[in-house]
Amino acid sequence: MVDWLDPLDAAMMTAEVLSGPLNIAAVLILSPPAGSGSGYVQDLHLRALAGRDPVDPRLRRYPHRSVGTGGGWVWREADTVDLSRHCQRISLAPTAGRDDLWRLISRLHAEPLDRSRPLWISYLIDGLDDGCFALYVKVHHTIVDGVAGLQMITDTLSADPRCRSTPQLYAERPRQPDLCDSRGELHVPNPVAIARSLAGAMASGVGLIERVVTGELTDAVASLVGDTTVAPLAAPYTRFNGKLGHARTVTAGTWPKARIQAVQQKAGVTGNDVVTAVVAGVLRRWLLDRQELPAQSLVAICPISVRPRGQVPKELHNNMFGLWLCPLGTHLREPLARLDLIHRSMRAGKHRVARRGSGASLMLLASAIGPTVVLPMLPFAPRVRTGYNLPISHVPGPAAEMYWNGAHVEEIYPVSAVYDGQALNITTCSYADRIGFGYVAGHDILPDIGTLIPLTEESLTELESALGMQ
Repeated sequence: MVDWLDPLDAAMMTAEVLSGPLNIAAVLILSPPAGSGSGYVQDLHLRALAGRDPVDPRLRRYPHRSVGTGGGWVWREADTVDLSRHCQRISLAPTAGRDDLWRLISRLHAEPLDRSRPLWISYLIDGLDDGCFALYVKVHHTIVDGVAGLQMITDTLSADPRCRSTPQLYAERPRQPDLCDSRGELHVPNPVAIARSLAGAMASGVGLIERVVTGELTDAVASLVGDTTVAPLAAPYTRFNGKLGHARTVTAGTWPKARIQAVQQKAGVTGNDVVTAVVAGVLRRWLLDRQELPAQSLVAICPISVRPRGQVPKELHNNMFGLWLCPLGTHLREPLARLDLIHRSMRAGKHRVARRGSGASLMLLASAIGPTVVLPMLPFAPRVRTGYNLPISHVPGPAAEMYWNGAHVEEIYPVSAVYDGQALNITTCSYADRIGFGYVAGHDILPDIGTLIPLTEESLTELESALGMQ
């Protein structure tokens, strides 16, 4: 029996020729256990190559097309997986720092996966000057989405620092299909996840159409009389809405969760509102420094969960989220004014998405999403207003300190995919008592991405000072 790729995955494989690699990834930065010795990372690598665990079926598949398939894409399954080609090790030069690590990750993230074998690869990267090492895992978006990929990695972690026999990340184990934790947080703002959910939403009947029409009228009125609702194609064009180019650039940094929570409590907003306001401050300063700050507010596309707490969907791609266009207030000088706008907009978004349901909210934004990601593919893409400028996601990581074969997990960062028209992606990840900010972009769009890390500290400090906390 022929196992055809579903239409969206087949389209992704074809579109990749134009848009570049559609890879998603994660980076874990770890510190070896005390007294582990200089051969610790090498031992981890050899253990991965030993292949004592059966390989997850998702990580045995690869796409194929030929004359025999009529030019269509089908899945094939490898009888054996050559782990030496999928589990690799890189040693950085002596005294290498975090900037060197992120330059390496940027290069690795831009490299396409070999379509002739299963579409995943992992790298153990040692040699950091602080004694830490990194685990970088990359998977094609047709294999898993960002949430499932991060879950695949966190399933290998343990809260017990003495545990030295956690399963390999490629090992087959029971699936965890839940897309969010008990707090209902979610990470889905990319065209692939959106398209999957839109496809399901389109078949939901007359009641859905009624909610869409009602929602269109409501949002049209709200966008005229208020500042919390963004009309379709009302975002200003920025460099983030251009073509990617071939190279990627990645950077990340971690901040204490207590600082975010202190601002949250003082301002009477949510933690995600604070994080989004910090990002807004970063973007405002970066664009202002380059004399590219639009007079209008930048707009972020943000996911909003509509799943009752504790509910686990029967299918991985069930429509359990909506989307909201959130103005970031980048046109406002005062940081508290930006935070207030973001808070009011997201509060309105949660109310409207909950009332309409996920299907209607997704279809309402189709007119904003389509032009954002389609127009840049044209040979002479017009620099006109767009649906949104970038996605901002907040991903819940493990709530407790975790270990991987005895190594302490210091930091966790999802590394998202970027696309033409959506050339900057910002994802934050909570982990234990800290929050990581991860930035991914096309190198041609944001070549100095490392400057966003000090700007993140500057933006958070600006909020604290405005609230009299400094």
